[in-house]
Amino acid sequence: MDDSNKGPISVKDMILVPGMITLAVTILRLVGELNGWSPALFNSEAGGGGAIVGITWLVPIFGVYFALKLARSGSAPESVGRALAYAAGGVAAAAAIIVGVGSLVGESYPVAILVPATAGIAGMSIACRGWCALGRLLFYYALAARIPVILVTLAAVLGDWGTHYDAAPPGFPEMSAMGKFFWSGVVPQMTIWVGYTMIVGALFGGIALVVTGRRRSA
Repeated sequence: MDDSNKGPISVKDMILVPGMITLAVTILRLVGELNGWSPALFNSEAGGGGAIVGITWLVPIFGVYFALKLARSGSAPESVGRALAYAAGGVAAAAAIIVGVGSLVGESYPVAILVPATAGIAGMSIACRGWCALGRLLFYYALAARIPVILVTLAAVLGDWGTHYDAAPPGFPEMSAMGKFFWSGVVPQMTIWVGYTMIVGALFGGIALVVTGRRRSA
C-alpha cells in the first residue's frame, strides 16, 4: 500500500516555514562570513565544516518535524521498523561507497567529488523507500534549502567573496569560474547535500516515530 497519498498533505504548506527558516540561516551565515564574524559560528574555510550557524544542523530537526506532522495526519508508514531499517540501510550504503570507493579514487578533484555524490544518490534512493511520504517531503525541502545555496555560491565564485561558498577544497585544480561553480557548487549541493537531507531526515524521522510510539492507524 502506498502511504504517500494518504491524508490531506500539502507539500507546499509543510515545507514553507522550514524553507523560510533555512533560507534565513543561509543569509545569516553569508552575512557572518562576509563580515568576518566568529569562525566557530561562521567558518569560511573550504567546506565550512563544523560551523555552528549552518543549515546542516536543521535536517535532523525538520526530519522529526515532518515525521510527526505526517503521522498526525494519518500518513505514518505501515511499519515503523521497516521505515527505520530502510533509513539505516541508506546510511550504510552511503558510508560503504565513501569508504570503499573513496579509498580507491583518492582526493583528486574533480573526480573525487563523484564518490560522495554517488553515495548521496545511492543512500537517498534507499533511505526513504520505507516511508515514501516522508521521502517526498524531504526531497522538496532539500531543494528549497539547497537551490538558494547554489545561487549564493554562483555569486560568491564570480565575486571572489572569500567565503566557504567560493573557497576551493585542497587539491582543487585551476579552472574557469563556471567550472569551479559547477564542481564545487552545483554537483555537491544537488547530490551530496540532497542525499544527506533525505538520509538523515529519514533516519531521525523514523527514530521520532519509535520514541513517540506513532504508527499508522488500522
